[in-house]
Amino acid sequence: MKQRMSIALGLLIAALALVVAGCGGSSDSTGGSSSDSGSNSTGSKATLSLVAYSTPEVAYDEIIPGFEKTTAGRGIGFKSSYGASGDQARAVAAGQPADVVALSLEPDMATLVRAGIVAPTWDQTPTKGMVTDSVVAFVVRRGNPKHIKTWSDLLRPGVQVLTPNPFSSSGAKWNIMAAYGAASNGGRDPAAGLTYLKNLLTHVKVQDRSGRDSLQDFLGGNGDVSLSYENEAVTAQRRGSKVDYVIPSSTIRIENPIAVTTRTKNPTAARAFVSYALSPAGQQDFADWGYRPTDATVFAKNKARFPTPPGLFTIDDLGGWTRVNTQFFDPTNGSITKIENAAGVSTSK
Repeated sequence: MKQRMSIALGLLIAALALVVAGCGGSSDSTGGSSSDSGSNSTGSKATLSLVAYSTPEVAYDEIIPGFEKTTAGRGIGFKSSYGASGDQARAVAAGQPADVVALSLEPDMATLVRAGIVAPTWDQTPTKGMVTDSVVAFVVRRGNPKHIKTWSDLLRPGVQVLTPNPFSSSGAKWNIMAAYGAASNGGRDPAAGLTYLKNLLTHVKVQDRSGRDSLQDFLGGNGDVSLSYENEAVTAQRRGSKVDYVIPSSTIRIENPIAVTTRTKNPTAARAFVSYALSPAGQQDFADWGYRPTDATVFAKNKARFPTPPGLFTIDDLGGWTRVNTQFFDPTNGSITKIENAAGVSTSK
């Protein structure tokens, strides 16, 4: 009887040990779409939720630990989520917790302003709410075997292009508008721009859901060229991928916003983190991964790495995002919507 009681007691202790172990903290994923970092034990100040678009994950993997070493960041933990920018904005609008949102473009931030989750004054900062810049580039195979240098080269017979779906990936909107702006002489010849886009999209082999998925598809062997951010090409090279990249003479300047949400329970810590991301230390981390710093001093320090294309233009040159979203990406009447629907490509978000 005593032996049976001892066995039962031993099994009970083992079961309790398993339960305790199961309740312990762990990373949500390794290299996936979400992760935990920092301490959240007794004495921690707060845990911040960072919701970001997919591509800057590698930079935030360095910026977050850097912030945690500062006086303002000591004891702050992080729970980070990365994905297609439009999906991320819609998830936060639907209730996903977020203290800081770092998105691909201004319209995704506008989604959260309309939902009351980001203040309308979010862009009233020295950098107009932007944390990084970049440009649309052509990512090609090592040695550029198909000699792709210009937008017209993408239309050569047999050239296969990858770019994400612009109705799930906001980064893809930058790609589309870079192509349109280059072909339309900065928007001065809309017909030429739309004709080019129709031809370009016939060369697009796959339209993945996010910029990260699209580049990974290219790195896996699909296509001859990937339309992507300059920083994505730099990241791929740093990770050992056998790719080169070309910055066309005419391309668009990408501007990536960041903001503290109105729903954060830790506004002081959240603002301190955004300030660190905009500080020389945070901006240098971004620069090391190929992002063009918004800090003028850090940009000047890294200027040789980031040449300015002679035909560089901005979204404002094309009418601004409000006009562009209506003209090109309206769910019913947008010109890109019609082109994609005719090609059988999904335009649902």
